[in-house]
Amino acid sequence: MRTRSTAALSALLFAVCISGDKTYSAEPSVEEVFASVHTSVVTLWVQGETGLLDAQGAAETESGNGSGVLLEGGRILTAAHVVHSADAVTVEYADGTRVPGRIIGSVVQGDVALLQVDDAPPAGVRPAILGDSDQVRVGSRCFVVGAPLGLTHTLTVGYISARRGRDHPTLDLLNIEHFQTDASINPGNSGGPMFDMNGRVIGIVSFNRTTTGASVGLGFVVTSNTARRHLLERNSIWSGMTEYYLTGSVAQAFQLPEGQSGFLLQRIAKDSPADRLGLVGGSIPVTLDETSILIGGDILLQAMGVRLDSPAAGLELLNALPDIGPTTRVSAVVLRSGKIVELEATASDLAPWLAKR
Repeated sequence: MRTRSTAALSALLFAVCISGDKTYSAEPSVEEVFASVHTSVVTLWVQGETGLLDAQGAAETESGNGSGVLLEGGRILTAAHVVHSADAVTVEYADGTRVPGRIIGSVVQGDVALLQVDDAPPAGVRPAILGDSDQVRVGSRCFVVGAPLGLTHTLTVGYISARRGRDHPTLDLLNIEHFQTDASINPGNSGGPMFDMNGRVIGIVSFNRTTTGASVGLGFVVTSNTARRHLLERNSIWSGMTEYYLTGSVAQAFQLPEGQSGFLLQRIAKDSPADRLGLVGGSIPVTLDETSILIGGDILLQAMGVRLDSPAAGLELLNALPDIGPTTRVSAVVLRSGKIVELEATASDLAPWLAKR
């Protein structure tokens, strides 16, 4: 049984909690936080060649959309798979204003990319603040803003369900971590921000797992600290190429040198560093091990002196790229039509923005 003094103390504490006393701090509502951050969310419209030719021999093109979030200095964080091989990216703000965006960094392994917008944002647009994802706890409330199926500035709410990556050998080696969330994620959400209840970006939407094609509460978001480490705290690099790894008997079938593995180039974005270096993508669609790929392009054997004969070699190359400066000589060795071809150029010729660093 509670004594009278205990009951009185409980009543007093309850009164303080509901009176608006400054000693009690309630979590902001989703409505309040959304209103303060939604202008930082952008829709990305991308266009690029598929690598295929139509009946008239002209290059086929395709378009799509994703999401992103504006930071200070005109930088936009998004997902690598949204923009990595795009020929052109258009950034759309909440008021409908559209401006071109330049890809200046992309880490395919981590599925994060960085754009630069040179035009000042429209009046009323406030850049987002990147939070510290290491401080986020499983069970924390969060929300995602993006353009699922092209429906811009759509809000979905959920919780941090788990952390993924530190228990996965490859992801841990690359220092890549994801949040798992039950916030609804659909095509078009990719690259959009996940916010905490303080209005800080704690992640960038990557993918969801589903057996039906619909969102089933298994969404995965690259943590903000992963994006910070790979794109903001060191020089970020964008190649503009996608590839398919060849090894073992498959490498032999493609007549690679004895014991050599390599990357069969797929798509090369126009005017990207890979395009400027002279790399050639595929143009003939085939199915290999139930995977649709393009053949007929270069097979990349070496890059920056690193033999690409194992996944670990790819990691070595990834770690070397941030050290590239404007005067660095960029080199590649490819197998092209059965012949070994060496390519080389200055980094600033491949990526003009490097000269501004």
